[in-house]
Amino acid sequence: MEELNKKGELARQATYFLARMSSDEKKRVLNKTAGLIVDRTGYILEANKKDLAEAEKNQVKGSLLDRLTLTSDRIASMAEGLSQVAMLEDPVGEVISMKKRPNGLQIGQIRVPIGVIGIIYEARPNVTVDAAGLCLKTGNAVILRGGKEAINSNIAIVKTIQEALVSEGVPPEAVQLVEDTGRETAVAMMRLNEYLDILIPRGGQGLIKTVTENSSVPVIETGTGNCHAFVDETANLEMASRIVINAKTQRPGVCNAIETLLVHSSVADIFLPGICDRLKELNVEIRGDRNVTEIIGYAVPATEEDWYTEFLDLILAVKVVPSLSDAILHINKYGSKHSETIVTESYHSSQKFLAEVDAAAVYVNASTRFTDGFEFGFGAEIGISTQKLHARGPMGLKELTTTKYIIFGNGQIR
Repeated sequence: MEELNKKGELARQATYFLARMSSDEKKRVLNKTAGLIVDRTGYILEANKKDLAEAEKNQVKGSLLDRLTLTSDRIASMAEGLSQVAMLEDPVGEVISMKKRPNGLQIGQIRVPIGVIGIIYEARPNVTVDAAGLCLKTGNAVILRGGKEAINSNIAIVKTIQEALVSEGVPPEAVQLVEDTGRETAVAMMRLNEYLDILIPRGGQGLIKTVTENSSVPVIETGTGNCHAFVDETANLEMASRIVINAKTQRPGVCNAIETLLVHSSVADIFLPGICDRLKELNVEIRGDRNVTEIIGYAVPATEEDWYTEFLDLILAVKVVPSLSDAILHINKYGSKHSETIVTESYHSSQKFLAEVDAAAVYVNASTRFTDGFEFGFGAEIGISTQKLHARGPMGLKELTTTKYIIFGNGQIR
């Protein structure tokens, strides 16, 4: 599509400017952007109201509506994320290694920007700010394509970012938004090999599957979050209750919320009645295996599909397992390799869980809700990668760089 190709060409041109920016210049631009986003809170909220009105008309509910909704506090948090990114050490130009060969050549490896990054995402206006900030810090241009549900919010946010860029003498094409939210444009973006260096999908399983299966641009997969909490036989049950409640209910519509609770059989009779009653009070539907339904009369029988499902809602699948090994087997079979946690007082159990669970983030005695670029000290994140090539887990600054070799000689020939 002509418009998309034009955006790609302008983004490519912007990368040459971005590559010359110093760390101090990037810091100044990001702080200016953060301040302007706060100043334009009213403007952004007005745009968000239009999206929310359309969502109400289309009967959008639950986690999607939560992700779409902006408030003054959420906008302030987005701006704070930019300020944190500004303060972080710039990875571009970092010398990873330098060695001297017997022939006198000095061979080094340094971090450099990837180039032009494309991001396809759903109704998450915060992604617009996070992605722009991380890409600017790493010297990358970015082309954003959000979902139709958040189009007005995204337009307002990108206009604000571009205003900040222009005021600092940076090409506004460093951050661009594809305003056409039709499927054809998304497919065309997946084929934009001439300009995009990588494509990052961020959203639900359907979006990620579509991009990974149809893109000819290299993809970094940000996976869905079918996360688990396992309560071991040695667990501090009061601690386990706090962790489970937080991991499930603090914000159920996000990818690092737990979807399945596994409980060791030796503590099931003690732990399940209390935790399930508390979850029920918080409007969580319990879907349990046979052991759980025998203990908890109001639990709904779980299906095989439930163990695979990322509910993104106030629904929790619960299973009783006879051992730590069985818990690990269940997680590795049904999990999405996102975030998993064990509650235990046993050092041996914790080490076995850490070693054998295959996931991007594995916790001991903590909520999975911490799998987040902001919480990990990255300032923000471009997404949470569940793949194993190049990047895994919350993707911050280093994950948005690549490397190149630099070689110094004094006349050597081969």
